[in-house]
Amino acid sequence: MREAGLSEAIRAAGGVGQLARQIGISQPSVSNWIHVPAERVISVEAVTGVDRAVLRPDLYGPKKMAGDIDEVDAARAQEYALIATLLARAPNAALLSRLSELRADASPLGLAHAALAEAADKTTAERVEREYFDLFIGLGRGELMPYGSYYLTGFLHERPLARLREDLECMGIARAGGVVEPEDHAAILCEIMSGLASGRLSAPADSERIIFNKHMAPWIGRFFIDLEHAEAADFYRRLGTLGRVFIDIETEAFDLLG
Repeated sequence: MREAGLSEAIRAAGGVGQLARQIGISQPSVSNWIHVPAERVISVEAVTGVDRAVLRPDLYGPKKMAGDIDEVDAARAQEYALIATLLARAPNAALLSRLSELRADASPLGLAHAALAEAADKTTAERVEREYFDLFIGLGRGELMPYGSYYLTGFLHERPLARLREDLECMGIARAGGVVEPEDHAAILCEIMSGLASGRLSAPADSERIIFNKHMAPWIGRFFIDLEHAEAADFYRRLGTLGRVFIDIETEAFDLLG
């Protein structure tokens, strides 16, 4: 029997098939869920608007959240989750509406949020879906290839992916069911970082630094710069800016930690 949070998410999405499509996995995978898997909570929250505390009160209820992570790590986890969600699939109308209400301030990251919010307000789900197709899927291939192996070697499924898989195995981080993309996809790496920052993923203490410094820093900044300047990018140009600014902040922070 499905738990209440999953049932609410399915209703909000318009059915099991719609929820599966919006988070980029197969319908049978969602049909087999009893509750929203821990690694899918942020994505489901993003596309349905159902709060994570409703989706998984055992993970995000008051007793679990109080004092677990500080405000900085919580904000980092949310930033990574936002980027992961938008790189994994095109946003639907409901998510665009929520993005248009992003809070902003005068910092570089706040200004990037404001630009993304403005772009979300001015576009439509249909236009962004076509843009996503042109950028990341295409007829044969998209304009950009958001994979670590491709950026580092010029080919997919090369040694960088194998090294990442070795480190993930050592950390006890398993591939989620229904995921078809390799683990060095930018969206998956950002989702992993979100899980580590929030504490949703249990792993050794140094796991965030290892994932970022070894498997993201050597290439993902270049990917976001390429996204900013991609010919097909409009809405996603703003995500490129947001990703570049955020990765610069993360790079500086990890450098300070040594």
